Amino acid sequence: MKDNSKILELARKALILEIEGIKRVSEYLNDDFVRVVQLILQLKGRVIVTGIGKSAIIAQKIVATFNSTGTPAVFMHAADAIHGDLGIIQSDDVVICISKSGNTPEIKVLTPLLKQAGHQLIGMVGDPDSFLAKQADLILNTTNAQEACPHNLAPTTSTTAQLALGDALAVCLLECREFSSADFARYHPGGSLGKRLYLKVGDLATQNEKPQVNRTTPVKEVIIEITKNRLGAVAVVESGTIVGIITDGDIRRMLEKEQLTADLKAEDIMGKNPKIIQAAELAVNALQIMRDYNISQLLVADDQQYAGVIHLHDLLKEGII
Repeated sequence: MKDNSKILELARKALILEIEGIKRVSEYLNDDFVRVVQLILQLKGRVIVTGIGKSAIIAQKIVATFNSTGTPAVFMHAADAIHGDLGIIQSDDVVICISKSGNTPEIKVLTPLLKQAGHQLIGMVGDPDSFLAKQADLILNTTNAQEACPHNLAPTTSTTAQLALGDALAVCLLECREFSSADFARYHPGGSLGKRLYLKVGDLATQNEKPQVNRTTPVKEVIIEITKNRLGAVAVVESGTIVGIITDGDIRRMLEKEQLTADLKAEDIMGKNPKIIQAAELAVNALQIMRDYNISQLLVADDQQYAGVIHLHDLLKEGII
């Protein structure tokens, strides 16, 4: 059993080897990489990404990244391809084949078939003299001197290099397409990430009650309105326009200072400069305002008209925080 310091030393060594591997791949970038980006940008079809073994797993991740950033892509396992899955590939598609050695039996069977069918072939390969490299129209070089594995056997540095190069391709493509956060949201509608990018304040405000009083509403009725709606605040509204806010904190401070009397009105205790957010704004912007001003709720307006209340708990419930 290794001692703790030795374990940390081994981990750092593995990470350093993989970091150096990525740096080495960055030095191999050349005109072929540029041509791959340009080819995919002009593509009418999809990017088919294939591989065998650990490279197949990396291929699946690259496909997922492409699809989520605006580049239509499909994974095809190299072994399955030569047993019927070649039908996945359409005439307008381009194929990226990933392999460390470029000489595996499946690759040697698959690549000539792709060439015979007239498909453009991009080889992401760790040996520029390999069978795959010689068959490919364009080469993405991932050659590395040493795996992080102490026996130089388990794919580690090589697969990290493939993954990083796939990310580099995806980033270049999305930048060239001017792929925006709004575009990203269209492909990620689920989960907190998507909600941060598309959920609007109005979507949340409409789920709540719309507590409101006018300037002359007795404070006793204000308290009932706040309690009834459980949002911790009520808007003071005049002709549909927000003129103030009363929070449960305002009520507590009022009770500390003076007795509740029948002639005490909403306008006597309201905050006259409430924080207001437009219904069309992103909910994540409401969160930022709440953080900046250390408040738990915001009044919502649709243009000049009062539209409701959004509470910090609404954002927590949606997983935006």
